[in-house]
Amino acid sequence: MRILGIDPGYAIVGCGLLDYQGGRFSTVGFGAITTEAGIPMPERLKTIYLELTGLMDTYSPDVLAVEKLYFTNNKTTGIDVAQARGVVLTVAALHGVPVYEYTPLQVKQAVVGYGRAEKKQVMEMTRIILHLKEAPKPDDVCDALAIAVCHGHCTGSAGFSL
Repeated sequence: MRILGIDPGYAIVGCGLLDYQGGRFSTVGFGAITTEAGIPMPERLKTIYLELTGLMDTYSPDVLAVEKLYFTNNKTTGIDVAQARGVVLTVAALHGVPVYEYTPLQVKQAVVGYGRAEKKQVMEMTRIILHLKEAPKPDDVCDALAIAVCHGHCTGSAGFSL
């Protein structure tokens, strides 16, 4: 199963592509779609759409795993992130790729084994699980890989559930 993990954002969209078979992950690639500050939102969303479409066309993932949004203090930023997330979901739908959504708590539970784990713990466990020399930067990229790992764990083992 080829999993594209996405950590949605409008400045940085973290992307992590993993193959998962027989309980093992192999890293296909990872990176970020970035947009410049000060560019009008429609242009930022267009950039995300075009770059993500290119990734989908090139790598043909079987599924897309994305972080569910939750709002804390800054509702305006959350609304902008939601717009970018909508573009991600649209691209997946246009490519016929099923979407699976996970909360940060579910990702932490799946990757670290503890739903209240610190960000550093998630990054380190993601690095270890994927046999990477260092955790990818920016953090959004590592988060996207963690989301993909979460999906693999949630679907790849009959004994694993959240």
